Amino acid sequence: MRANFIFSEVWIGLRRNLTMTIAVIVTVAVAMALLGVGLLINYQVSLMKDYWSDRVEVSVFLCKKESPFPTCKSSPGGVREAERVQLKAMIEAMPQVERVDFEDQAAAYKLFKEQFAGDAVLGQVAEESDMPESLRVKLKNPDEYPAVINPLKGYKGVAQVVNQQDILEKFFGLLEKLRYAALTIAGILVLSAILLIGNTVRLSAFNRRRETGIMRLVGASNLYIQLPFVMEGVIAGLIGGVMAAVLLIVAKVFLFEGVQNFLAANSQLGWDSVASVITLTMVIGVLICVLASFFTLRRYLRV
Repeated sequence: MRANFIFSEVWIGLRRNLTMTIAVIVTVAVAMALLGVGLLINYQVSLMKDYWSDRVEVSVFLCKKESPFPTCKSSPGGVREAERVQLKAMIEAMPQVERVDFEDQAAAYKLFKEQFAGDAVLGQVAEESDMPESLRVKLKNPDEYPAVINPLKGYKGVAQVVNQQDILEKFFGLLEKLRYAALTIAGILVLSAILLIGNTVRLSAFNRRRETGIMRLVGASNLYIQLPFVMEGVIAGLIGGVMAAVLLIVAKVFLFEGVQNFLAANSQLGWDSVASVITLTMVIGVLICVLASFFTLRRYLRV
């Protein structure tokens, strides 16, 4: 009998404040979806950093015939075999270097074709003779790259030195900004949801002040009186969490899946991470609604 009464009170409260309840659900859904997107971006950044931390290299591109780089003017015919061997030995002797691999034009062209397989224009225009030879330098500690790069700049036969970490840091920096933006907006919307829930509970308590007074007179406990209002918050939080879960699944399929086509297999975001984020955001959404309802009642409902 008591359960039936509580559920009837919950239904009455939801029906009387339908527009406010819908506003709470939508706000919770959007807030939890943005929070989830921020967490998914965080997962993706962590996976990519773990994957690339052991693969960051310094690429030393060698001068080829009629190379336009200023450092190649002293070697108009390109780097000779003896000069390349000497340069490779010099780099290998550096204490910061773990390994040095030579990449010829054929290997560079094969890698180029793999990376730009979807671009028919580049595939037709580029030829193997256009690819530069290079030395791929694997560092013991990627943070020690200045000690390797600085001596090579302007070195005879070296056209250009590229540190892959600089490129990755720019990309990771962009992802970090997107993550913080999503989390900031999510935080603002969570605060809005808390205020909306508080106003909804206050309005619901005011509309049912007669029922609440009768329950007080017959000796009902504070928890029993507060329970229907808290249940309203739980239902709103659950519905908002389900909507947020749908939005996160859509984001995984259309946003993260599209980006992952350009990522290595070992650094792609999996559905297990999405499931854990969905579970976390649903729990947070329900907790926010429950706590906001509970503390609002303690302050505004005289029981």
